[in-house]
Amino acid sequence: MANDAQLTKLRVIAYKDPQFNEKVSDGEFTSLLNPEKYTFKYAIESNNDQAAGTSDLSPKFNKKLPEDLELDFLFDRTGVISQVSSAEEGIIEDIEKFKKVILDYSGEEHKPYYLIISWGTLLFKGSLTEMSIEFKLFKPNGAPLRAVAKAKFKGFVEDDLRVAMENNQSPDLTHVRTVKDGDTLPLMSYRIYGDSKYYLEVARANNIGNFRKLETGTRIFFPPLAKN
Repeated sequence: MANDAQLTKLRVIAYKDPQFNEKVSDGEFTSLLNPEKYTFKYAIESNNDQAAGTSDLSPKFNKKLPEDLELDFLFDRTGVISQVSSAEEGIIEDIEKFKKVILDYSGEEHKPYYLIISWGTLLFKGSLTEMSIEFKLFKPNGAPLRAVAKAKFKGFVEDDLRVAMENNQSPDLTHVRTVKDGDTLPLMSYRIYGDSKYYLEVARANNIGNFRKLETGTRIFFPPLAKN
């Protein structure tokens, strides 16, 4: 786990709607420590129906299922991490905040919140499917000081993007591009969308404060075009 205060920390943001427009109140979690690894799992669904009068089974592609993400979150209030102070109640408050973001569900829709998980080149949209928390170290009074939460998430693709993925040249398709010398956000937006006016939308999606100065080598996420 990295503990450099200058590093970008992994963030999880909860939304109430599948369009990722309505954020959950106080629904953002920033990791105390960045993960050592994360795992993507992919699966293909095939149609195994056997045609009448045939002896061989020839699976036919049906669809690609949403990707799964497996991620470990480390909580530590032992004081060994200089940027993280110890607390009287240990890590309980940290874990409750974490659970509120990823484990709670929308009372209106009776569904888990839609989540965006971002860190470096990782940009994942989905919702929690399974989680376990292992407590590893305790104070003399029993307050936990260290724990690991193992979480599994199911990927989610918005309807507009799912349709656009049938045509991978569509400007509605999500793109990720690496900034090269001379690139500007309006120019990169023009290449993707055919119109530079969407650069502010791209800046918001990537939390870019100063879009006039892009650092070479930075990877930028270009979201699907908003439908009017």
